[in-house]
Amino acid sequence: MSHNRTTSTASKSGNSLPLANIKAAHHGAPVRPHVLPLPTDYDTTHTLEARKYLKTYGLTPPGVDSFENQSKRCLAILASRKTPIEKYQYLSVLRNTNVNLFYRLFAENVKELTPLIYTPTVGEACQRWSELYTQPEGLYLSYEDRGHLHNVISNWPHDVEITVVTDGSRILGLGDLGIDGMGIPVGKLSLYTACAGIHPLKTLPLCVDLGTSNEEKRNDPLYLGSRRPKVTAEEEKDFLDEMMAALTERWPGIVIQYEDFKNPFPSLERYQETYTMFNDDIQGTGAVILGGFINAVIQSGVAPADQRAVFLGAGSAGVGVAKQLTEFFMKEGLSEDEARKRFWLVDSQGMVTMDRPGRPLAEHKLYFARDDNDGKQVQSLEDVVEYVKPTILMGLSTIGGAFTPKILERMAELNDRPVVFPLSNPSSKSECTFEDAIKYTKGKCLFASGSPFPTLQWEGKDLVPGQGNNMYVFPGIGLGAILCKCVSVTQNMIYASAEALSTSLLPDEVEANWLYPDIRRIRDVSVIVTRGVIRAAQKDGVDRELALRNISDEDMEQYIRHRMYDPFKEHEKVDEEIRELVGSKSPTTTAGAQANGNGNGIASRPGTANGH
Repeated sequence: MSHNRTTSTASKSGNSLPLANIKAAHHGAPVRPHVLPLPTDYDTTHTLEARKYLKTYGLTPPGVDSFENQSKRCLAILASRKTPIEKYQYLSVLRNTNVNLFYRLFAENVKELTPLIYTPTVGEACQRWSELYTQPEGLYLSYEDRGHLHNVISNWPHDVEITVVTDGSRILGLGDLGIDGMGIPVGKLSLYTACAGIHPLKTLPLCVDLGTSNEEKRNDPLYLGSRRPKVTAEEEKDFLDEMMAALTERWPGIVIQYEDFKNPFPSLERYQETYTMFNDDIQGTGAVILGGFINAVIQSGVAPADQRAVFLGAGSAGVGVAKQLTEFFMKEGLSEDEARKRFWLVDSQGMVTMDRPGRPLAEHKLYFARDDNDGKQVQSLEDVVEYVKPTILMGLSTIGGAFTPKILERMAELNDRPVVFPLSNPSSKSECTFEDAIKYTKGKCLFASGSPFPTLQWEGKDLVPGQGNNMYVFPGIGLGAILCKCVSVTQNMIYASAEALSTSLLPDEVEANWLYPDIRRIRDVSVIVTRGVIRAAQKDGVDRELALRNISDEDMEQYIRHRMYDPFKEHEKVDEEIRELVGSKSPTTTAGAQANGNGNGIASRPGTANGH
């Protein structure tokens, strides 16, 4: 599909083309009045007037609270919980009962709360999902429902802009967890809201119950999924065909993200040209690593043509990442064959080669299989490092500690600034810790991991580990797809997310040799990523919000910010709705207004003079 168009630089002056409406955002706030209050409505900072309007008056304690007091109370409760899973459970209840408060708390403590809401704690939450189940948190589609999926989907009560779907068959290196994998879509969509401002009531966590190969789960009396073995690939394809059609029939503009399928390639290849969908395990992981990788290559001082990357792990994630990095080398001037030859993949059988004896290579490994090994078969990672003499060592193997002290020391001997990326999740599966990487490379390595590690002191300096967390890119990919109303998510849009991420560092972050920006700036980073994704969609001609083509990059960022859900400002919308209902009538002094010394008919919120 192609269109004649202007892509990005229409200026404010002298532009006769119709422009996108930058400031008047339609946030999709629910149309009132409701039969029942929504999870956004039970907020103790709402004025008494707002509570009467929302029909929550009397359903919360009568005091009008401040944001600050709410935050202190929540953090005190969190501190009283002894284990990460207990903290996770408290935050889950908060998200389901006071959604705006949850996201305010998250926004103010993003670095501290992300490990509790997503990796690594979500891994334990998934393992124990059926055991700990207390409340509905998404939609389950069972294989027994085939032929009727549209009816089941119709039970979801809200409009939806984006869904994350999993079958639970490969959760964070923890294996097939069946429907207990629902924690992944729930956590992922929390990050979509926190990082990119997609309205929480516009998100749909979705778990498809296609059986499980996990016999322990099937025999567990507490397991809440079907107790059938995993369906066949053909049965899965037919089921997903029906699901994709039903989702887009119910919500024509929906963005569909696939997550943690054991074999993610068939669905991506089947649906990416027909639906607005992408796979975060392949594309998001590849993009976020590429973003850090671009900065690592620059800081390493080694020319792209001279880089040599050894990948431990040749599964779907490893191959997906390697393909993204191949594209970077090609953009740097290498041919596709030259770019492909920058990679040596290692799996459980050793270095991946075309002539390796034994069972045939899986199809996804063929692209990177070496044909220049002269019959030499190298088995261990240590021997592969000696054979290749890599500048880059990447791990997507889920083998904890695979980057041994000896291997790390050798990387430091071979390179002035070795690139070491142990990317497996959760922390227990990481190929090495930040502490070991620094210790055994004597502080030389350029480091990024998949799981969080603490800041480390080394020779009097605080060293901050880079974390190649997908939350740097997938929220911007999703928001960009929603805002430009693209008909598909192209590879150029994925690549653009990585390029935009690599440019989002502040000067002091570059000075400190960081590979990724401070996670506490994630909303600002998501704006930059979203803009890059939209521009790429425009270049590929897959966008449908055509007026966006005619605004400048500066105005585009303003457009994006105005459409991001802000939990600190949601109460203002309710107040505005009340004012519109009152219209031109004389203001009435209400009990709530009097209680706050305010006679304008809208009670003020104590403690919110901080601009929120």
